[in-house]
Amino acid sequence: TLAVAAGLASQVKVQPKTPGTGILSIGFQYTNAQMAADIINSLMVQYDSMTVEQSNYSTDQMLGFIDGRLKILSSELDTLQLKYLEYKQRNGLIDVEAQSSEAFAKISEAEKAISEQQARLIIASEIQGYLKDKENQYNIVPSSLGLEDLTLNDLVSVYNKAQLERRALVDANVPTGNPTVIEIEGQIEKSRQSILENLKNLQVVYGGAINVLKKKSDKEQSQLQDMPFKTKDLVEMERQINTKIALNALLQQKREEAAIGRASTISNSKIIDKAGASNSPVKPNKRAIQILAILVGIGLPAIIIFIGEVVNDKVSTRFDIEKITGAPILGEVGHSYSEKTLIVNKTSRSMVAEQFRIIRSNLQYILPKIENPVILVTSSFSGEGKSFVSTNMGAVFSLTGKKTIILEFDIRKPKVLSGLGMSKKSGISNYLVGKADLKDLIVPVPDVENLFVLPCGPIPPNPSELLLDAKVTEMFAWLREHFAVIYVDTAPVGMVSDAMTLGKFADCTLYLVRQGHTFKKQVALIDEFYREKKLPRVSIVINDVKVKPGYGYYGYGRYGYGYGYGQKSSYYEEEVAPENFVEKWLRKLDPRNWFGKRRRR
Repeated sequence: TLAVAAGLASQVKVQPKTPGTGILSIGFQYTNAQMAADIINSLMVQYDSMTVEQSNYSTDQMLGFIDGRLKILSSELDTLQLKYLEYKQRNGLIDVEAQSSEAFAKISEAEKAISEQQARLIIASEIQGYLKDKENQYNIVPSSLGLEDLTLNDLVSVYNKAQLERRALVDANVPTGNPTVIEIEGQIEKSRQSILENLKNLQVVYGGAINVLKKKSDKEQSQLQDMPFKTKDLVEMERQINTKIALNALLQQKREEAAIGRASTISNSKIIDKAGASNSPVKPNKRAIQILAILVGIGLPAIIIFIGEVVNDKVSTRFDIEKITGAPILGEVGHSYSEKTLIVNKTSRSMVAEQFRIIRSNLQYILPKIENPVILVTSSFSGEGKSFVSTNMGAVFSLTGKKTIILEFDIRKPKVLSGLGMSKKSGISNYLVGKADLKDLIVPVPDVENLFVLPCGPIPPNPSELLLDAKVTEMFAWLREHFAVIYVDTAPVGMVSDAMTLGKFADCTLYLVRQGHTFKKQVALIDEFYREKKLPRVSIVINDVKVKPGYGYYGYGRYGYGYGYGQKSSYYEEEVAPENFVEKWLRKLDPRNWFGKRRRR
């Protein structure tokens, strides 16, 4: 019953009839209109009689409270006045100003000493960090920077002396592997460890001194803080006494006013009109709900799409590239579901293979009348498909009868041989250090006529410097004489300088952008290379393009291969994505596959 009453009461609406007049309008919406009217009428009658009772009850409560408070205040006031007198006798007020000045002087002296110790601690930490930095391994320590420690100064002197001896030997072109240099380096390391140990001990000493000084300063501050409390407490007691006196006078006044008001209590409300039932429904508003549903149905998907576009910072469509850079887009390579890297051969008619053939055709506009071209393949960072594109572009050129070679110039992370399923072999690094002849390093690709690979070879410790060797120029000159097309699979230009170094040997650059992988801000880097001609004839190849429903292939259907995606075509063989776990189980649960010949995918 109480729950039902609470539910009904929550539906009663009270609001001003006319602002400023004090007239209230009471409304109650319920499925039974007559019942709602009877409830409101009963409510108004009960409220009229309740106001008088409530007013008198409230006045009686107020009078009882005031009498109790007056009794308590009288007792509290007597107690406070007695404590005030006792406090003045027990705590004599002294010369607070003189004692405060002395305490402040002691605190200032302690803080100055703390600052000096902290400065020494910071200097010790800086010297320690300098010695631990690998870049300063063979540099002298500038000085002990004012640390007055004889042991540290002696150690620094010995350390710097050994560093100067080593530098003199190195400047005299003595090899770093020379026993004398190695012995001095051992002395340097031993001195470094001794200095670090001494600095560690000094830090402990300085830290202990700081703690002692801080305790001394805290003690003085505590005494200084306690000093004005006597005066403060005295003033606080005076304030409390004055407050109690004022409150006692106020309660006496309120008691008289309440007694007068109780004698003249009447009802403060009047019923103007009784409630009546409405015969027409007031809710729900069918039209408003329909309009709201339409707005939500249209607006919510639009907001989700807008947020998705704003949050996405990676290349999703061809337009994302075209609006940032004017570099030409040579072609697009779709997503390949094949487990093999090399998907182009004489018999392949897959859509991705045809896209490589389109890029081959478009290259004739980038490289008009250039014999034996060198084509540089790079990207902004790793994982954008350079080796995949280099391998298949090499294969698509070899199909035309041109003798083609792929240079595995991503020396730090070579992937061409592994993608072709071939074992690692000697290669470019062996040639550049003079340990092999170039003609002995070239490897033919199995089952692919006219396609060869020049492997990377062992990964050297200094790839960037190795590429500056004069033998690189000789290598490209020899390759131009013996091969019709040369592909250079190099490291990402956004991470290392290898591609910039090799750019002078290339006739054009294929810059890879991978859908959903390359950041939009990295397209600005491509535009910089294109406008400032830091790389030769930059053109973009969009890799790993996936279908977006309703937009054709890659959202545009460029070059025609996007039309009719998902349907059988007489122009190419469509690749089918492998079944995932859910699709595999749905196929097994399909009753049509339980009997007879299985349904083809």
